[in-house]
Amino acid sequence: MKKQKRDLQERAFSRGYRAGVERRSKDLAPMGPLRDAWMAGWRSGRADNWDGYTGVSGIHRMYG
Repeated sequence: MKKQKRDLQERAFSRGYRAGVERRSKDLAPMGPLRDAWMAGWRSGRADNWDGYTGVSGIHRMYG
């Protein structure tokens, strides 16, 4: 399946997760219906960052 064909909610979650792991601000969340999925991903990413799942060790968390 091509990346462009994935579910929009899943894409928003993974982008939020990456932003959270990279310690970026939650103010970057998109407005509209995808905000909840992005924020859920951001929170998961921040929690993983705090738990030490960064870099290569965090990749399995994002795609698992």
